[in-house]
Formats: sequence, C-alpha cells, structure tokens
Amino acid sequence: MHANVDPVETAKFDAHAGRWWDATGPLRTLHEINPVRLAWVAWHVRLAGARVVDVGCGGGVLSEALARAGAEVTGIDLAPDALAAAREHAAESGAAIDYREISAADLAAESAGRYAVVTCMELLEHVPDPAALVQACADLVAPGGWVFFSTLSRTPKAWAQAVLAAEYALRLLPRGTHDYARFLRPAELGGLCRAAGLDVVDVSGLDYNPLTRGASLRRAADVNYLLAARK
Repeated sequence: MHANVDPVETAKFDAHAGRWWDATGPLRTLHEINPVRLAWVAWHVRLAGARVVDVGCGGGVLSEALARAGAEVTGIDLAPDALAAAREHAAESGAAIDYREISAADLAAESAGRYAVVTCMELLEHVPDPAALVQACADLVAPGGWVFFSTLSRTPKAWAQAVLAAEYALRLLPRGTHDYARFLRPAELGGLCRAAGLDVVDVSGLDYNPLTRGASLRRAADVNYLLAARK
C-alpha cells in the first residue's frame, strides 16, 4: 500500500462501519449533505455512462448515489471494515459497484487516465500528504475529465463550526473526527490542483443547518466547501 495513509484516521472510519448506513446514527450528516454533493457534481458533468472513481469511498454513500445516477463506479478506500460495509449494502441494494482496498496512487499506477470523473470527498483533511492525493486524483482522470473535491477551510469559523460545535457542543460528529491543522483553504487546494495539472473551475461553499438538518450550496467557502477542477 502507498504510504499516504494515517492508520489513526483509517481506524476512525472503520469504527463506524457497523452504522455507516444508519441515517440517524453518528454519520447522519454525511447522509444529509450527500444529495447536495451529488447534485453539484451532476451540474458540472453528465454522470450517465461516465466511468467514475470515488476516492475515499468509505461505506459507499456517495458511490451508490453516483451509481443510481447511471455512472460506472469504482469505489476505493484503505479502511477495510468500511469497505466491507459498502460491499454489503451494495449487495442488498443491487448497486453494481467495484469496491477495492487500494490507494489512489496505486490505482493511478495501474489505470492512469482511465476515468472521466474522480470524486474525493472529505478525505484531504485525513491524509498526511494532501498534495500527493491531489496528484493521484489528477493522474487517474482522463484529459478533459473532472475531479471533484470537498474539504474544510482552515479558518476560525471552520474550527468553531466543524470542530467545537459539530463534535463537542451538538455532537453531530464523533469527537476527534477532524484535526484543524489539516484543513486546507481554497487557495491552497487550488494551488495543489494547478501543480497537478488541473484547472480550477468552481469553488462553492457547502452549508449545513443542524436545526433543519438540511444542506445547501452557499457563496462563502470559509467552512465546508466543494472544488471542481478539470484536466
């Protein structure tokens, strides 16, 4: 396996494998933001018939949504228990997804330029070397293809909302989910994209209201945000 993995971070996701698909469980915000993420991706690119790799797929929430939209989906992750949950749910739902325990870099070494779309959601803030992950995503996508990221900006507001409020005050996420020092500002992620040969097309904020439990796009990208890039 490629070295760009933090076993502590991987263990966090494996710990929730049994409740990954529990829409009222510890990962419920993932289910509540997923329709917005999918719609945002679909606004940029036609998913029907597209070959897609979901990097850091976890239990497969986005992967299955992409498959339902008509994409040919490969989901990859290095958390074996989360992948087991993804495979089990896909078998139950009838989703045809190829799940593999492999890093983005190792898959890129096998299948460079094979995919029309690469999604990498809520993963950059959990790896030791985000630049290497961005490069691997760029290597996976074909010329003219799209890479979609989502992550957290390193701002005081993001710390207050995504760490202090979400993990401790409101308990929307398990404590210790995020390390503020690993957050990336949009300009920083944009720089990593350009260095990897990707052109940044769109940066949109992602808002989550814990009272209504609803998500929506917003102009400000100072907490959660989505970034679309093209090769």
